[in-house]
Amino acid sequence: MPQAALLTVHGMGETPRDYATSIFGNLHGRLGTLAAGVDFRSVYYQDILKPNQETVWARVNSATKLHYDDLRRFLLFGFGDAAGLENRKEIDGSVYELAQAAIARQLLGVYRNAPGSAVVFLAQSLGCQVLSSYIYDAQKALAGLPVLAGIWKDVDAWSMRTLGHRLTADERRFLAGASCTAFVTTGCNIPIFVAAHRTMDIKPIARPTPGFEWINIYDPDDALGWPLQPLSPEYAALVDDRAINAGQGMVNWILKSWNPMSHTAYWNDAQVIAVVEQMLQRAAG
Repeated sequence: MPQAALLTVHGMGETPRDYATSIFGNLHGRLGTLAAGVDFRSVYYQDILKPNQETVWARVNSATKLHYDDLRRFLLFGFGDAAGLENRKEIDGSVYELAQAAIARQLLGVYRNAPGSAVVFLAQSLGCQVLSSYIYDAQKALAGLPVLAGIWKDVDAWSMRTLGHRLTADERRFLAGASCTAFVTTGCNIPIFVAAHRTMDIKPIARPTPGFEWINIYDPDDALGWPLQPLSPEYAALVDDRAINAGQGMVNWILKSWNPMSHTAYWNDAQVIAVVEQMLQRAAG
């Protein structure tokens, strides 16, 4: 029976459903027999966003001929994800709520498989904001504070509507991330979402478990990946920022290591894989 779980959350832009296959395979090989004690799961929310984005792309593309198709498509699908998740997020059935539901369903699967599992989260790019907001909302809800958007606005109503029953107290705590021992973020763009806030309002999640570690890995050449410690004293106390060259060691190092395309290279980087492996060894040990 698994003692640990790894949950991944993808980033912005067009993302295949099997986006985590490569890193899961690498970790299986590095963990050896210990991999049998890890429940590997990936959260996928691109299917919530992509149909509408494809419609907009088709309409614009058929109406006029634009230049820089690849760049335009990247911007439409990438920044469209971020805008869509934040727009009208407080309404029932919002994209924000549906993305949180995707996280909750995977966590519930982990709980039903092995309720004592220690959870390690790995998130990329926009997925860092999606997952951080999910945990932040969940922690507020468990503390009895009002939550204005997402499934934690009324988690009982959500569970009745989608699962057909209310969550038990233990399920609710587990889905809130109460068993999370590590949070690894790569190419994180949380600063973009909080930059307009007053400093005193920039608060990270609370530490879910006593030994919890948040390791934030970024490449200084990646314009979409940022350090988190400078955001506020609370972030500085919670997060361990680590700068790497995310293109190093790859066949296309020349193309990726020195420019913003390094944003896509993190999960193939040996340093990132080593950090996740270490967190899983600790969780499953």
